[in-house]
Formats: sequence, C-alpha cells, structure tokens
Amino acid sequence: MKIILIISISLIISLTNLYGQAEKTVSLKTATGNIEGSLMVPQSNAQKTVALIIAGSGPTDRDGNGMGMVNNSLKLLAIELKKNGIASLRYDKRGIAMSREAGLKETDLRFENYINDVKGWVLYLKNELKFNKVIVIGHSEGSLIGIMASQDNQVTKFVSLAGTGQRADKILREQLRNQPPSMAIQINGILDELVKGKTVDNTPPELNSILRSSVQPYMISWFKYDPQKEIAKLKIPVLIIQGTTDIQVTTNDANLLKKGQPKARLVVVDGMNHILKQAPADRQLNIATYTQPDLPLKKELIDNLIPFILGK
Repeated sequence: MKIILIISISLIISLTNLYGQAEKTVSLKTATGNIEGSLMVPQSNAQKTVALIIAGSGPTDRDGNGMGMVNNSLKLLAIELKKNGIASLRYDKRGIAMSREAGLKETDLRFENYINDVKGWVLYLKNELKFNKVIVIGHSEGSLIGIMASQDNQVTKFVSLAGTGQRADKILREQLRNQPPSMAIQINGILDELVKGKTVDNTPPELNSILRSSVQPYMISWFKYDPQKEIAKLKIPVLIIQGTTDIQVTTNDANLLKKGQPKARLVVVDGMNHILKQAPADRQLNIATYTQPDLPLKKELIDNLIPFILGK
C-alpha cells in the first residue's frame, strides 16, 4: 500500500511538471460580472511578454473545449508558450464555464461585448500585471475579435489561428448552400435583411436554431465586420497560421487575410486541423481528434509561433 501511495504521489508530481499546470486564476471585472481566466507564467520572463489567447465560437472554454469535445488545444498552447519562456492568459468567454455570471441575455449580447472584453484584458495585463508586451492570439472566431481589439495601440503583435477571412453572413450562406431551393431563398432573404441591420419577424421554425429572433441582434453586430478589411487596419506585426486539413476554415480564408494585410507573415501548416493538431482530411477521422486531449499540437505551429512572438 505504501509503495502504491508513493507511486501515485510521484505520478501526480510528474503530470503536474509535464503539463505545467502551475497557473493562477485571475478575474476581469465587468458591468455584468467577472470573467475568469488562467495566467501561466514561466520562471524566467525577462521580456515581460504575455500572450492573450482568445477561444473560438460557441460554448468554447479557455482550454479550447466544448460540450462533449475535450481536446485541450488552447491549454496545450499555453503550456508550449510557457516552455519557451512566454507567459499566457486564456479565459472563459462571458457566459461560458466559470464566466457564466458575466453572461448576457441572448437578445442583449453583441459582438462588441467580446471585443471590449479583450481590450479589458489587455489593459489588465499591462496596468495591473505590468507586462510590457501583449501578443493577442485569436483562434477561429477569436481571430476577428482579436483583430478588432488589436487596432488599439496597446497590443504589440497579433496572431490569427484558423481565422476566417470572410464576413460571417457569407460563411453562413456557404455552409447552408445545400438546403432545398425554397429554404435557400428564405435563408438568403433573412441574411440580406440582417446585413442591412434589420431584424426579421416570423422566422420559419426550421431555421430557429440559427436565425431565431433573439439571436438576430447579435448577428447584425457580427455581420458588420469584414475580417479582410479590419485586418488591413492593423499597424503591428501580424502572423496568420492555417492548417491544410481544417474542415471548418480553409486556406482560402488565410489567403484573404493575407491579401487584406500584405505585410503579414502567412504560414500554412500541412496536415493541421482546426484544433491545431495532426489530422487527416477524412472528416470522420478529423473530428475524432476533437476528443483526444493527449494528442499534441502540431510541431510546425509552435516552431513558427515562438520565433514570431520573441522577435527572432
């Protein structure tokens, strides 16, 4: 029994060292409640550099996990940064996980809420925690949120990971293009009105999951921003990273972002999927990696990200 206990304690210590889970919980106060995050700082952080990691769309938490899909992609990213002497802060978006209390009613939520939250974290990192350099890393939808927040001169560099290069309404049209003709006409008609800033009453029941009236104000606020046009406004170094086996965002999106910001560095990682891991193009096998938390991040991602952050 004593031997087993010693082995168990040793295993816990080893896993803690391996995954670098020595992190501090921090909170950002907002008008509707606190947003909670995890701060991970290496022993040596001579440059006083910190990466602020923004999760993607939907109920995705600070670790990159969603309902029934634990992959730990963003937690693994924070660990890799720490190994290379870079601090990081990742957080649960308002309304998600430990930031639930900061959530808003669906009718009240706007895309700008997410942008302002990032700006709040940037100021917290600089003013409260005294970091000199803040690198914003936005994953998926977090890329556009990060682009908008990085237009503020408080941000040192920006990184887009699997970020879309088209306006959100265009992406929705593409995703829903295989609907029956009559349904496609209805969808495009509603989206046309939302782009104009107008809500639509009497949405067909079959479209309520994505176009219900309560979510339309958020969509209107989201559709205003064209990633290609917004990234062009950045006056700081930009890195765009995209995987070739991403089944949610394509290399075309990365090329559109690059077109918008010609000075940006574009890195296409062969065999990397949306959660930043090695995966085949086959959809079923690709999605299987979304529930493999022990699968490491793609090495080429880290090999390109670290030098960019450190300025090497």
